[in-house]
Amino acid sequence: MIIVRSPLRLSLGGGGTDLPSYYRRYGGFLIAAAIDKYVYVTVMRPFVPGIYLKYSKLERVARVDEVQHPIIREALRMMDLRTPQIEITTLADIPAGTGLGSSGSFTTALIKALYAHHRRHLHPEEIARLACEIEIDRLGEPIGKQDQYIAAFGGITAFWFHPDDRVEAQPLRLRSDILNDLNDCLLLFFTGFARNASELLRDQQTRTVQEDPAMLKNLHYVKELGLRSFELLREGKIAEYGLLMHEHWEYKRRRSPGMSNAQIDAWYELGRQHGALGGKLVGAGGGGFLLFCTEQPGRLRAAMRTAGLEEVRFRFDFEGTKVIAS
Repeated sequence: MIIVRSPLRLSLGGGGTDLPSYYRRYGGFLIAAAIDKYVYVTVMRPFVPGIYLKYSKLERVARVDEVQHPIIREALRMMDLRTPQIEITTLADIPAGTGLGSSGSFTTALIKALYAHHRRHLHPEEIARLACEIEIDRLGEPIGKQDQYIAAFGGITAFWFHPDDRVEAQPLRLRSDILNDLNDCLLLFFTGFARNASELLRDQQTRTVQEDPAMLKNLHYVKELGLRSFELLREGKIAEYGLLMHEHWEYKRRRSPGMSNAQIDAWYELGRQHGALGGKLVGAGGGGFLLFCTEQPGRLRAAMRTAGLEEVRFRFDFEGTKVIAS
């Protein structure tokens, strides 16, 4: 049995510029962090022929084309299995639809597990590239590339997305004291809202392709904010980064009316009133997790607890998608 885990992620700046509709014309940039919350995939050979899948549903089919789960189906097609005899199981620390990049993490874990099952090793860049091929090219999802790349690479990493589809990764190598301070200053709270981000992302994709001036201006500026975030974090200026997060969120909210709602806005303002320098909804928006940067974690935690929000404590992951048992 092969067991693979792949980390979930937090987008720390520049999110939205990793969509092909944008970076293929203007180039994209973002910085993201992998965290120690994971998606797990196991792959094994059962005793009898067939494809056995265990996720939120159970599937037992004879042929790859009969598989209902789209990502698993395309991954198996990619492996070109002639006579399938395989069992795949998946589970996760955090539910899907909460903005932490679970789909990209699942796809990278699945690819890593399938290739390991066939005794083949892949570099993180290859894992991410194949995951993007499945989700973006084969399935036509209106998503970006950050989830697959940060899951595969791990760490706190900056990514440049070039118009020719090359992706350049640069790990942010922070001193241990700065890294610990950053981890202590970033607090993550579940809003209770799960959502499907496809509608928001499809709207961004459509407006970008149509060269909507407001959307392009927003994304150009968000890319600049991502670059500034990268520099501030590299210099260990966490408080200044926190203030920049607030500006980043204000621009992100303008991108679509569905990005936030009255309840999320109220929680965000409550956080600002109780020590948050800045914050954002993680992911495409509409629900999921609120991420705050604060120098007063105790005060902020108490306010959010009183408001009924559950905190998810985390540390950074520096291993990326990896086989943990074979």
